[in-house]
Amino acid sequence: MAFKALCLGLLCPLFAFCIYTPIPSNIEEYWKVTAIDIFAKTGTFMAICLESIGIIKYEKFISMILRMDHTQPVSDEYVTVMDTEFVNIPVRLYLPKRKSETPRRAVIYIHGSGFCLGSFKNTAFDALNRWTAKKLDAVVVGVDHRLAPQHKFPVPYEDCFTAVKFFLQDEILTKYGVDPTRICIAGDSSGGNLAAGVIQQVQNDLEFKHKVKIQALLYPSLQILDSNLPSHQENEHGIILTRDLALKFVSLYFTEDETFPQAIRRNEHMPLESRHLFKFVNWSTLLPEQFRKGYVYTEPILGRYNYSLPGLTDIRVSPLLANDSWLQNLPRTYILTCQYDFLRDDGLMYVSRLRNVGVQVTHDHIENGIHAALSLMTSPLYLQLGFRIRDMYISWLDKNL
Repeated sequence: MAFKALCLGLLCPLFAFCIYTPIPSNIEEYWKVTAIDIFAKTGTFMAICLESIGIIKYEKFISMILRMDHTQPVSDEYVTVMDTEFVNIPVRLYLPKRKSETPRRAVIYIHGSGFCLGSFKNTAFDALNRWTAKKLDAVVVGVDHRLAPQHKFPVPYEDCFTAVKFFLQDEILTKYGVDPTRICIAGDSSGGNLAAGVIQQVQNDLEFKHKVKIQALLYPSLQILDSNLPSHQENEHGIILTRDLALKFVSLYFTEDETFPQAIRRNEHMPLESRHLFKFVNWSTLLPEQFRKGYVYTEPILGRYNYSLPGLTDIRVSPLLANDSWLQNLPRTYILTCQYDFLRDDGLMYVSRLRNVGVQVTHDHIENGIHAALSLMTSPLYLQLGFRIRDMYISWLDKNL
């Protein structure tokens, strides 16, 4: 009995140490965010333990929990909601019930969750898309790509591209009463990555008759080349999204080789022939001064490993790698970044690169913002930051779409 008590006494402080993250004092709803972070890190800790002893993979355990949050396509007095498929890609449609004399605007939304998790069925994404359809009187399409690691790159990207290409056909736009000149593609986190990649292809491919009017990227992931950005260093033990968790997700997008996350952590994962690409993600020139102050740029170590992963240098993985002539064709853009976010600097660098080639960019930076806030605005959390980001996003769409 005494031994069990001793083990428990040692385990409790060890567990607390593993999951504890100091929360910045300017975070609104401080205690709620603290509780959310503890809950998230407890789930991560449990998943890692279960994976370590061979019971269940980390991503499968988290997916099992998230599936408990799935919703059905329930219509309401304002919006008809239905699940269907675009060329075998699951989508959820939100169609305003109010009659319209003219074709409607449309928003295609690609959900986040690290390429490995999530669905448009999750309560938060369903609520966001429903709210968008209602507030904008717009047709909204939620896209469910297949998930890594069962379906690695380029499958998730290709699923999103296929769904968008199908929707942009004349007969489909007519079927759903959509104005082909007023279409937006949006996404958050990894969904922002997929949205940015798809939009680059659509806008630069002569095969597409209809182009996208605007894009909206919410705390997006936009590059994999450099894993030592200032935001990576500042948010190594970040709220909800830690460095280890982010690197685990992006690794599973490519491979289940257990050495790969450690190579990324040491910034030694890129091949020697990628050297010329780093000018596109050089944070020492692309980040505003206040975000690079106090940091010294160091070049990654190239060619240390020989991973056979062509996606590492593919612009569909890292939209920041697109050259200027490719970026010039992009539509008016909304980018939202959060101060306490591992992915913050990806969005900031994309703002700089787009503005440098003349793309009109609206950039909102939330000084007390955290990653994944949009996923935290539904019951029982109701995080006010999530509602604030939602309203900023919807307001910009309403003015520009």
